[in-house]
Amino acid sequence: MSALVVTNARIVSAGTPAGDPTTILAVDGKIVQLDADAELPTEAKVIDAGGRSVLPGLTDAHCHAYGISMSIDEIEHSPLSYVALKSAHRLGRALRRGFTTIRDVAGGDAGLARAIREGLLPTPRYLYTGAALSQTGGHGDGRHPDYDLSAHCGCSTTVVDGVDAILRTVREHFRRGATAIKLLTSGGVISESDPLRMPQYSGEEVRAATYEADRRGSYVAAHAYSPEAIIHSVSNGVRTIEHGNLLDKMSAEVMVTAHAYLVPTLIAYDAMDRRGDQVGLTEFGRQKNSAVLTHGKDAIRIARAHGIPIGFGSDLMGDLEDEQLGGLRLQAEVEGVERAIEAATATNAEIFQRPDLGRIQPGYVADLLILDGDVLTTPEILWEEAHPRTVIQAGSIAHDGLQL
Repeated sequence: MSALVVTNARIVSAGTPAGDPTTILAVDGKIVQLDADAELPTEAKVIDAGGRSVLPGLTDAHCHAYGISMSIDEIEHSPLSYVALKSAHRLGRALRRGFTTIRDVAGGDAGLARAIREGLLPTPRYLYTGAALSQTGGHGDGRHPDYDLSAHCGCSTTVVDGVDAILRTVREHFRRGATAIKLLTSGGVISESDPLRMPQYSGEEVRAATYEADRRGSYVAAHAYSPEAIIHSVSNGVRTIEHGNLLDKMSAEVMVTAHAYLVPTLIAYDAMDRRGDQVGLTEFGRQKNSAVLTHGKDAIRIARAHGIPIGFGSDLMGDLEDEQLGGLRLQAEVEGVERAIEAATATNAEIFQRPDLGRIQPGYVADLLILDGDVLTTPEILWEEAHPRTVIQAGSIAHDGLQL
């Protein structure tokens, strides 16, 4: 038996009322008790949180571990060994920021996942969809429109057309360990040839993916910006809308009826707007980024007004990944820090279909983030990386920036 005790913890977690500091007791990686007067196991590792805020481990529902560049072409034509090694460093930095679980939507493979399971790499818990599915000429088709090239199936995107081909690809993804499926059902910012608003894939193709995922007890996440693409996606069985910046009242009502989730990725557009030159964003990409940048916060307001559950994602490619925590700041600007924390913990855990994650309660995995102060009065300690933090993953210290 291994035991961890965190004393004087001021818990900030969905479903746990804020109150006086208490003690968190975890045994074999699971929380078993919350009690200021708990009797401590004699051989437990004891950490004194000193009245600091203790959150559930953060989660990122839209992370691109394999997104080592802003160029789809560069990602897909680099040796996979190099991409995986660079991904490991990206994931390690995410863990030190406090992200104990990530969902890689458009990347990941069985080899990287196995290395993480075997403890070869210090990374967040790793859930992945495998390569995202794109129609020919869609968001994941990285061919420049001026070049005569064959469609490429790579580590982050694969071009698949037709119901039968989609069924085979979805089945193969699940065979290789995917926990969900990613479809690209609208244009995107960094792709070269597709308009932003137009829905992609036919209804029959989308339904083929959602039907097969449902049979496996899983679901489909769809990259979709416009109301047209959102309605097209959720009407054909998609469970989570990724980005959704142009959400309006009509598409929100359809999402409510379909019991769909929204995963906003505000920091991606904010970072590209500020650092587009640095990361090589094309002029076409800049135009599309501008179109969605101003609407992202409005989409969250509309979703909340309609009762749509809201998660958290970053969607940062290339060198922009160092802004991951900034997404929490942007969501807090819309809804306040408590809602931002809930999005990045409890709601994301629902999205992941992981009822054992995202809360500090008995029976949940002991993923904890200890911040250097009171996050409710000084919320910047959450998203400013200069503030030290201690990260606990499944009852073990993964990073002790506070030196507790």
